[in-house]
Amino acid sequence: MRIIVDAMGGDNAPAEIVKGAVEAIREFGVSVTLVGREEEITACLKNERAADLDAKINIVNATEVVEMEDDPTTVLRSKKDSSMSVALKLLKDGEGDACISAGSTGALLTGATLIVKRINGIRRAALAPVLPNGGRGVMLIDCGANVDCTPEYLLQFGFMGSFYAKNILGCENPRVGLLNVGVEETKGTDLQTETYTVLKAADAAGHINFIGNVEAREVLFDKVDVVVTDGFSGNIMLKTIEGTGMFVMSNLKEIFTANKRSKVAALAMKKRLGEFKKKIDPSEVGGTALLGISKPVIKAHGSSDARALKNAILQAINFVNADVANEIVKNIELMTIPKAE
Repeated sequence: MRIIVDAMGGDNAPAEIVKGAVEAIREFGVSVTLVGREEEITACLKNERAADLDAKINIVNATEVVEMEDDPTTVLRSKKDSSMSVALKLLKDGEGDACISAGSTGALLTGATLIVKRINGIRRAALAPVLPNGGRGVMLIDCGANVDCTPEYLLQFGFMGSFYAKNILGCENPRVGLLNVGVEETKGTDLQTETYTVLKAADAAGHINFIGNVEAREVLFDKVDVVVTDGFSGNIMLKTIEGTGMFVMSNLKEIFTANKRSKVAALAMKKRLGEFKKKIDPSEVGGTALLGISKPVIKAHGSSDARALKNAILQAINFVNADVANEIVKNIELMTIPKAE
């Protein structure tokens, strides 16, 4: 298996990106194509003493970089030789099995949609991060790719998230919930009430396991496996969870370093605190899947370090092996709402 990596994307590129790729090759045995400025990538590989991995590493030169402040269409227009553009074209042409970038989310989504292409019949690709909970994790779909949605978009998000949860998270019969302000089926705007109806119909037909509306406070307590929402609400929820995690860890650090007694307590709790920190650390997941694209694309966090990039590669490996895109293709007829005559 070969994973294509945008070596110039993100705050810590290319050094941490290359380091993470080297670690992934050593740990997972995968082959990697690093796309970006060849001289810089080569220098980073020398620093990592990766000469023994030459057979597993391929470098493809790309002279430009998509910056975070660039317009998303830059990947297609003014920077066609950017590392992100070239990486996506390599994926499209079958030169790798999956593509990873820590660069601009908007540019990656635009590039993946227009270069790699959506699965035929899928209305919109969605960003679908897996969040920690009391079980295997819970998928939030969408978390920012589509601010304005229709019931059909959300129906498709529910199906795609269900396939991912079943094949990658290991949920035998994934519980799909609709994010809402209450559990009653009459709650929410027209989008939520109409989406509830089509998801309930899909459940009645035996196509998905729809458990109804879920409130945000329930999401992290292993009561649902896939949370369906529009990108506006999903992004607010995701950022709130991330901020809460940072707030909790910051306050715990203050509590456990306040005096000698608390420091002793911290030593006694070191293992459990480490486990908790690991559970809420985005680097442990590595990235967010773009579901609905015809080939696996992973958006790594913009601040990804080597560990995060290595875990993004592991996520890409699992994504490829699960062949989620093919399952979406096989079930596409179930994921559309018939037009009214």
